[in-house]
Amino acid sequence: MSGPINGIHHMTAIAGDPQRNLDFYAGVLGLRLVKLTVNFDVPNTYHLYYGDEVGRPGTIITFFPWPHMRRGRVGAGQFTATALSIPPGALDYWRARLDAHGVQCAAPVERFEETVLAFEDPDGLPLELVAHPGAEERPGWPQGPVPAEMAIRGIYGISAVSLAPERTARVLEELLGLREQAQEGGRARYIAGQGGSGAIIDLIEPQEATPGIEGTGTVHHLALRVPDDDAQRQVHHEVAERGFRVTPVLDRQYFRSIYFRELGGLLFEIATDPPGFTVDEPAERLGSELRLPPWLEPRREELIRQLPPLRLPATR
Repeated sequence: MSGPINGIHHMTAIAGDPQRNLDFYAGVLGLRLVKLTVNFDVPNTYHLYYGDEVGRPGTIITFFPWPHMRRGRVGAGQFTATALSIPPGALDYWRARLDAHGVQCAAPVERFEETVLAFEDPDGLPLELVAHPGAEERPGWPQGPVPAEMAIRGIYGISAVSLAPERTARVLEELLGLREQAQEGGRARYIAGQGGSGAIIDLIEPQEATPGIEGTGTVHHLALRVPDDDAQRQVHHEVAERGFRVTPVLDRQYFRSIYFRELGGLLFEIATDPPGFTVDEPAERLGSELRLPPWLEPRREELIRQLPPLRLPATR
């Protein structure tokens, strides 16, 4: 398929304590909480969305916080490290900031001629900061705790270890329309659309990787972006034609989604760019209060009783 897929829409992972997650991503990493809502499929738990100033596709990372879930194991059959984009001049700032917050980082390494700083979030989810010139094409959020010129500029890309790498590579290229751009150090880089930051999936050779176990500190799924409903229908048709079990279109309030799992174990979502996060609250108020979709609004009081209270981050 040549492609309606333009890049990454968002990444969704599993967290433990929701307040700890909020303090780390909004406080330490300085991302904006762009939507405070619930998991539409399991509405007695939060769904936290972080991104840039308005939650543009390609800047969004989201979490299902399940405090009583077991710790997961990152391994084969999963998306592994999520890479976030920073300007080249921000690397020393981030090393100092993470150290000041007690976050241990690996020594910076060079990968595809870019500098990568690896660390983990409080639940053990692998994260990376990638310093590269293209980061400056996207603005930093000016009202967060991190100076705008140093701020994270959204998702750079994501790594994956497949249980069936040759089959996963065919899905990436033949079904989803990505192109192999380069290989280095046991990883093949695939790009969507025009490539660049926010359009990268690195498929890592599994070697003797242990199969992953879903739980806190692991990626639940990766969402790829399409421009509209027509493009999503095209992908849905292609996925079904190739024999994968694909969900019907699901209304996620801020985008519409379909899901399928390929034979290497990776769960993909295909999400539309519209309508976006300002559909139910203005840009200046994003993330400031609990938002529910219309079909859950009658249960608001019940859900509030079941959800733990959160201290929301202050903005400048």
